[in-house]
Amino acid sequence: MEGKDVYRTIVACAEGEYSEKRSKFHAFAHPVRTIEEVKGWVEHYQKKYYDARHCCYAYMLGADRKDFRANDNGEPSGTAGKPILGQINSYELTDILIVVVRYFGGIKLGTSGLIQAYKAAAIEAIQAARVVEKTVDEEITFFFEYPFMNSVMRIVKEEEPTIVSQGYEHDCSMTLRIRKGNMPRLRSRLEKVDTLRFRED
Repeated sequence: MEGKDVYRTIVACAEGEYSEKRSKFHAFAHPVRTIEEVKGWVEHYQKKYYDARHCCYAYMLGADRKDFRANDNGEPSGTAGKPILGQINSYELTDILIVVVRYFGGIKLGTSGLIQAYKAAAIEAIQAARVVEKTVDEEITFFFEYPFMNSVMRIVKEEEPTIVSQGYEHDCSMTLRIRKGNMPRLRSRLEKVDTLRFRED
């Protein structure tokens, strides 16, 4: 995924269910952007299903897919969170949390049975979700004198970035957003406009 400027995520909450030897596994997939959102949803399901035996989860954040965690919530190590995370990986998803709530049915599933059940529940939730591809975008802010407005607008028209904001104080200012892969070309074209200077954060 390194260097790519697209990533896959889900657009809305989706649910799945899997049963094995009377144990029920309820899976919930959520689009998330921050650790705070992850914590909020995990707490929500822990409270809502307080009578369930386990509330396991895994998440992946960021377009570069480097921020992730798997939690077994009392199941044998590596039998719950890891298989959930494994499905997030195999579908190449990010900005996603999958929570699987387990109601114990009285019959032990064993290590391989648990891994299979959590994996299957995660797949059910992912397949019920609408997956979309999004671009990794970058923003650029710059200032220029009013006479060069036409030159700037011609570049904007041809490169088609999103205009995030523009101002006309003593200097004109503009913030543009464009797909990461197209930023170098946009920037090099803007650099050729007289008087134009970039805001370096």
